[in-house]
Amino acid sequence: MALLCGICRAEQPSQAAVAGFNTYVGSFEARLAEQHRQNTGFVILTGSAAQTEARLRGGELIVENLTPAKNNLPGAILYHWRCTAFLPGATATDFERLMRDFAAYPRIYAPQVVSAKVLSQNGDRYQATMRVKQTHVITVVMDTTYDIRFVRLDARRGWSISRSTHIDEIDNAGKKNERVLSSADQHGFLWRLNTYWTFEERDGGLYMQIESVSLTRSIPTGLGWVIGPFVESVPRESLEFTLRATRYALRR
Repeated sequence: MALLCGICRAEQPSQAAVAGFNTYVGSFEARLAEQHRQNTGFVILTGSAAQTEARLRGGELIVENLTPAKNNLPGAILYHWRCTAFLPGATATDFERLMRDFAAYPRIYAPQVVSAKVLSQNGDRYQATMRVKQTHVITVVMDTTYDIRFVRLDARRGWSISRSTHIDEIDNAGKKNERVLSSADQHGFLWRLNTYWTFEERDGGLYMQIESVSLTRSIPTGLGWVIGPFVESVPRESLEFTLRATRYALRR
């Protein structure tokens, strides 16, 4: 496994891949801003709104793959997932308090979040760093830094945006010989990650929706059995895990 990973280093994404990611994110964030200006449809519910609300209030977690069909960034793959849940009795204030408590992330989101801390804060804007661990066939540990913004529109509704600003892959994490892999040695399992929360308190509880847009390396020919399960499965599984863990923490 180590030998296989050693020959599939990806260095950093090409300028064309980053430009494509930024263009997609810009278009998506413009649509999201328009969504957040609406009195109805603040949380997107696909299909029949009444039926979807009933499913959510019944405890179902709805996961949607929004990845564009034309996803041909050079040497890279863009993923876009959305996940929605409802929690009876929870409030918008409960949710925002939880999201701002970065010190509690390693407990709430274990084992994926190993550590977290705030680097700086200016009102509703934060810079935070987290060490995250993902396991799917292989285990990858990364140190990630984010710019995060929280917005409360009123007592019932709000949203947040988290944009990655730096991602390092860690070798031998937690051991004496732990080191940050150089840009030439990193494997490109995650190059960019933006996370978007939308939350609305109504119907006796809280609707929570999380979306992620990520950029990862493309899958090398012949190594799909190693790399494929990680880059294809982790974006969805991580998003679903985050929402389930958030709902559980709020319930407690």
